[in-house]
Amino acid sequence: MENNVIICGSGGQGILLAGTVLCRAGLLEDKFVTWLPSYGAEKRGGLSYCAVVISDKPIASPVIGRPEVIIALDNIGFDNYENVLADKGLVILNSSLIKREVKRKDAVVLGIEITEIARELGNARIANMLAIGVYAGISKSVKLESIIAAMEGVASEKYKELVAVNKKAIEKGYELGKKEK
Repeated sequence: MENNVIICGSGGQGILLAGTVLCRAGLLEDKFVTWLPSYGAEKRGGLSYCAVVISDKPIASPVIGRPEVIIALDNIGFDNYENVLADKGLVILNSSLIKREVKRKDAVVLGIEITEIARELGNARIANMLAIGVYAGISKSVKLESIIAAMEGVASEKYKELVAVNKKAIEKGYELGKKEK
């Protein structure tokens, strides 16, 4: 089974970290993974995205032409990638920050107040982990335990105090995703 997703938003939202954690979770399960990041020259606020593929078989290319899933954390990312979504693809939409209507009428849209839930859990900066938890809960691309282990493995010393709250975010997201499946 091959799962592909584009995670998009703005610099500073942890887009690339979210993709890294998903890929490492796949590696922990002995799956094939690719991670293709892209970001603007700005440190914060510019477009940031990454393409992630997780598969049971070798992956021919890290490039995703028409992703099955888009995780959109803000308008900048969603405005850039809505049109490339595969027919009847899924959009996991951060409705805390994206208020506009989805133009794609064939898209399956799951609007979740990701940033607001992250704030309720203790820190808006964990929205990225909540979002990939939702994705994993829906797609079953990787196990909950693998995402948590991957997140713990990439947490730098500078952010060790956020490990517990990131774990809560991943668990909450996974729970929300499982309900939507």
